[in-house]
Amino acid sequence: MWRRAVAVVVGLVAISAPPAIAAADVALPDPASDWAYQIGGASTPAASVGTVSRDRSEPPAPGAYNVCYVNAFQAQPGERAFWRSPAHWQLVLKQHGRPVVDGAWGEWLLDTRTRSKRARIARIVGRWIDGCARDGFAAVEPDNLDSWSRSRGLVDPADNVSLARLLAVRAHRNGLAIAQKNAAGLTGRGPGIGFDFAVAEECGRYDECGRYAAGYDDRVLVVEYRRQDFDAACQAWGDRLPIVLRDRDVTVGGVDERC
Repeated sequence: MWRRAVAVVVGLVAISAPPAIAAADVALPDPASDWAYQIGGASTPAASVGTVSRDRSEPPAPGAYNVCYVNAFQAQPGERAFWRSPAHWQLVLKQHGRPVVDGAWGEWLLDTRTRSKRARIARIVGRWIDGCARDGFAAVEPDNLDSWSRSRGLVDPADNVSLARLLAVRAHRNGLAIAQKNAAGLTGRGPGIGFDFAVAEECGRYDECGRYAAGYDDRVLVVEYRRQDFDAACQAWGDRLPIVLRDRDVTVGGVDERC
């Protein structure tokens, strides 16, 4: 879901993983095409739309470049029973025995602090990524890369970067491109982590679109939730980046406009 992208001092993000991951022969979204952000429910895209992002539970849009949304660093509220099970409960980040919650969306954060837990999370999310590939998606969008900013200081950015590397390998093995979702401070490292393009929420609002463009050129899909930010982003970046205005809950039938 929507998130203010958190600036990260790159020098503080220590990465002990191997060097840059070589992407497979993956297709990338066409920056000259409009895009539709439909993670809250699928609907028929506008005629001008060539790229569509949908939740992994939804089918890809026929004839479009489809991006599969997965919540990779936090737990969807509707999936708490899954994460509460004995097999997965240790993977939920806790403080004083209680799950750490992203209050804006009621999502439990996942615990990425150890190599073994990252590997277990990567196996779970990796199965979802496999499903995206089987269903015919062209790319995957792992959300909440910046969950460390809501972790009460428990998670370090490097922990999430290490998990992101594992997910990039899994995506590329499936022939899928993978998007960096938010965390504008990581865009300089994004391709080295394994990301192929970016999905940026509210980069117009927080004056971060240029940071994404510096890291990914025109391979940036932008969504804004306030009209004034949408208008500003369109004026500054609309001739270069696909930008869509959505309602904050990304509902079917909600606000859905393009530059």
